[in-house]
Amino acid sequence: MGVVRACAPPAAAPTAPSADAAKRKPSRSARVLVLGGAGRLRPDLNILVGDRNREKGESFAAKLGEKSEFVQVEIRNASMLEKALQGVDLVVHTAGPFQRAEECTVLQAAISTKTAYIDVCDDTDYSWRANSFHEQAKAAGIPAITTAGIYPGVSNVMAAELVRAARSENGEPERLRFFYYTAGTGGAGPTILTTSFLLLGEDVIAYNKGTSYIFISIPKMFLGKISSHFICVTNSGEEIKLKPYSGAMTIDFGKGVRKKNVYLLNLPEVKSAFKILGVPTVNARFGTAPFFWNWGMQAFANLLPAEFLRDKVKVQKLYKSVDPLVRAIDGIAGERVSMRVDLDCSNGRNTIGLFTHKKLSVSVGFATAAFALAVLEGNTQPGVWFPEEPEGIAIEARKLLLERASQGTSNFVMNKPSWMVETDPKEVGLGIYV
Repeated sequence: MGVVRACAPPAAAPTAPSADAAKRKPSRSARVLVLGGAGRLRPDLNILVGDRNREKGESFAAKLGEKSEFVQVEIRNASMLEKALQGVDLVVHTAGPFQRAEECTVLQAAISTKTAYIDVCDDTDYSWRANSFHEQAKAAGIPAITTAGIYPGVSNVMAAELVRAARSENGEPERLRFFYYTAGTGGAGPTILTTSFLLLGEDVIAYNKGTSYIFISIPKMFLGKISSHFICVTNSGEEIKLKPYSGAMTIDFGKGVRKKNVYLLNLPEVKSAFKILGVPTVNARFGTAPFFWNWGMQAFANLLPAEFLRDKVKVQKLYKSVDPLVRAIDGIAGERVSMRVDLDCSNGRNTIGLFTHKKLSVSVGFATAAFALAVLEGNTQPGVWFPEEPEGIAIEARKLLLERASQGTSNFVMNKPSWMVETDPKEVGLGIYV
């Protein structure tokens, strides 16, 4: 029951990385500080587990092996952060929830200490606040990627690849839709549940290319009359606000998941994809299981005041009240995750990307590690970037990143028409499916 969440271009184009950049490997002595948990980063790296709770952090570091150690750190304490970042090659910020966070203290400490940075932010405001430090990061010579988890993150890269492929075949993207499904909390625990409730307090930001009609009157002088006309005007995509957990759709996630209901949520990849990829209609939906969790989310969104759902303290109390029941049902629901990205073009072309894994906790680790390796291998330019930035800026080799992130998936496809991956396409004749 939750959502896992893991730029304006510079004035001048950055220098392209060398041709063999994607082949470089990070040094075995590379030190990576992970705030909030270490996921499944490469075992030949030195992993520093950062947490304010010493007992919990030391226990987790011990499980990771002898190349891991614990570092006590409080992410709101700038001096403590800067001290922890000394001698660190990359900091991975996973310590959510990111909603309602007022400052980007970890990113600012990374810039101050010239440490490469990625986060798994799942909040629109926070991600754009991070992006506002682009020039400072560029001046410091450090690469940074925000929203670099599984979704947003891998889903952004999937969308960018769909758009690139469409434009290479002279198709103009018209509509981009993100669909996500996670069974229960996906094994992610309290953070994901708190994040979900906080998102219910936000208006959903989406973009829509619409058609409007302007009523005008044209004098016909030779008749001495006024003739009335409507002129059709199509916009390039307007920001609209919608109610959270509304707009239900049934989406086929293919084998292993099949059809699930998904609902509108305010997710950061919508704005970044609209701004960066230039697709005029963009939105995102999420659904969970068992089905009654969706009913619960709808009830919270409709019955609780938005002010309540925006208050972190009150939301944490709400989470504690439902956590025992959620954990009990999680054991039955499992933690399967699936994401589907659909792209429709003006020439009638429709393609999708599909990613399904039986364990969210594992796939999040692979996804985050894929971004971490891209940065450590020197494939990211200095500055603060979103994952879908033009290839060679945030991610030099998108296909390599997707290959790494999709390890262990039960279903991973790109650039296929929807009927090829759906579970029950219907043939209407002559090999045409709907």
